[in-house]
Amino acid sequence: MPAAATAPSRTPARPVLPPALPWTGASERLVVAADHPWITPAERAGFATTPGYAEVRAWLDRLAAASPLISVETFGTTSEGRDLVFVRASKGAGQRPVVLVQAGIHAGEIDGKDAGLMLLRDIAMGGKAHLLDRVDLVFVPILNIDGHERTSAWNFPALRGPDQKGYQRNARNINLNRDYAKADAPETRAIITLLRRFDPILYVDCHVSDGFDMQYDITFTYAGWGRYARHRATADWLEDRFGPAVTAALERAGHVPAIYPSPIDTRDPAKGIRYAPEGPRYSTGYGDFIGVPTVLVENHMLKPYRQRVLGTYVLLEEAIRLAGAEAPRIVAAKARDRASRPRTLLTKWQPAAAPIGWVDQFKGVAFDTYRSPVTGRDEQRWLARPITFRMPIIGQEATQRVTLPRAWWIPPAQAEVIDRLQLPWHPLRGA
Repeated sequence: MPAAATAPSRTPARPVLPPALPWTGASERLVVAADHPWITPAERAGFATTPGYAEVRAWLDRLAAASPLISVETFGTTSEGRDLVFVRASKGAGQRPVVLVQAGIHAGEIDGKDAGLMLLRDIAMGGKAHLLDRVDLVFVPILNIDGHERTSAWNFPALRGPDQKGYQRNARNINLNRDYAKADAPETRAIITLLRRFDPILYVDCHVSDGFDMQYDITFTYAGWGRYARHRATADWLEDRFGPAVTAALERAGHVPAIYPSPIDTRDPAKGIRYAPEGPRYSTGYGDFIGVPTVLVENHMLKPYRQRVLGTYVLLEEAIRLAGAEAPRIVAAKARDRASRPRTLLTKWQPAAAPIGWVDQFKGVAFDTYRSPVTGRDEQRWLARPITFRMPIIGQEATQRVTLPRAWWIPPAQAEVIDRLQLPWHPLRGA
């Protein structure tokens, strides 16, 4: 009798990631008990898994039915026809400043979704409604829903959890965080329309990084690290106010935060981290072009999913608190930026000849190298041993600037270009 067929495994046969650094922090107290009536799906699963779109939608609809602070709305459809949804948490007192948070633009990098569900629960049912005293929260739990539903253990294999992850790109194979300027995808057009509708005082885009191993777990950054921002007033607020406040909150909760260290060479971390301008194809660059303070959250891929979600919760809670406390200052910074009309635009740059600064005690992780029988070259083996070293910061030097025209002449035949420029808040139209 022939042996029964065996279904292929949905998970890798053996661990492929280096050992995780040990961690515990005060943010562990954010996780509710197993019998809590509003436990989120990720908490119930011990953060081993993350819920699918239908389960997220059902949980949010149930929360909205139970709390007058919560409402759920649609704001478009995906390439495959799924409803894009956002949650508004509000005390409903007229026109109020909005903090807009999105998760899952890269659907495998989904920490923001599960952190946002926990935070919404605690705002509605857990004594944190005071976060809405001065601002509303608008939360997009999954922007790339079609990619989110293409789950596999082999998507984003370098991320330590959850077990099944979504796909980076949408159903048309478009990377949505490269699409803000050209707006080819319906999801991109929908989020641009949402930005136009709410004109937020703070826009937060949640991701997970790749790169090299390090001790930092929750990292974040802004357009061009602030230094190369197109609009200075909002960039200064992010650097001077947002960064220090969020860093302090994360440290109090037991996390190890930093400005996102974008590596020059992942095989040789000591070569430095990159500070560079950003164009409007990214969420951060786009936010800078339209004068909206925009934060890119880049959690570290090798930290456990539970740790990353809890750190994201702390960051988002502090971001909402700070935005509420400083709303007049942010509104004034936006107004100053939008009143400015730069005459030139930086279009090309190259690495600076010398470092523009140093991180004297960069919190890295030791590694050795081995000859891989697969690649035939030396590869890294991370050893889960904390080290510190001096890290250079590599800035950029301008090699080309263009003078911006007073108007654009576009032949009528270029219908697609005209269509893009007619979108609300296209970066070439200004703020």
